Amino acid sequence: MATSTETTARGPYRTGIRRREQIVAAAIAVFGELGFAGGSIRTIADRVGVSHATLLQHFGSKEGLLTAVLQEWDRRTVEASLADVVGLDYFRRLPEVMAAHTSNRGLLELFATIAAEATNPGHPAHSFIQARYTDNLATLTTHLQQAVDAGHVAPLTPVEIHVEVRLVTAVLDGIGLQWLLDPATDVVTSVSTYVERTIAGWQERAANSAPGTS
Repeated sequence: MATSTETTARGPYRTGIRRREQIVAAAIAVFGELGFAGGSIRTIADRVGVSHATLLQHFGSKEGLLTAVLQEWDRRTVEASLADVVGLDYFRRLPEVMAAHTSNRGLLELFATIAAEATNPGHPAHSFIQARYTDNLATLTTHLQQAVDAGHVAPLTPVEIHVEVRLVTAVLDGIGLQWLLDPATDVVTSVSTYVERTIAGWQERAANSAPGTS
């Protein structure tokens, strides 16, 4: 049975978690509407109904809040869409991920801007963006290797897999940028077409390398 001290300790802890979630949700809305530069800490704090100082107690700085926003957005749009698929199915689910990204133009624009700015090692989001790309490449590598091991595509060397997953990442980023510049861009069809052509190419290489083929 929990003591009164344990109960008291857990109460403020739960309240702190809820408050942090409320601040991140408000920051997602504000940054989505106004961008990182235009979305002030005071505006976010006002929407949540807390003081500027209280917000900074949770995140330390505006940059710290930005990192939390990017992590939450990444979790919502990627993990929810890709948690249950492996191998080639992972690649075939990518159009849904891009569709989820375009459901919030402000955040996609924010991420594109921050990713470009964060190439500067001194940028506050540099470590986050660098880690995100590293993790994404590693995940794509794992799923392509699974497809190779299952015989669903041609045997590929680690170097070849590395090149292929970088190309996939570049195309996704590029189509997202094209959509930001021209919302008439059919993101889902574009990504679906690229993914299916790429998979077909991997599979064709496997067929051509099968015994008895010339």
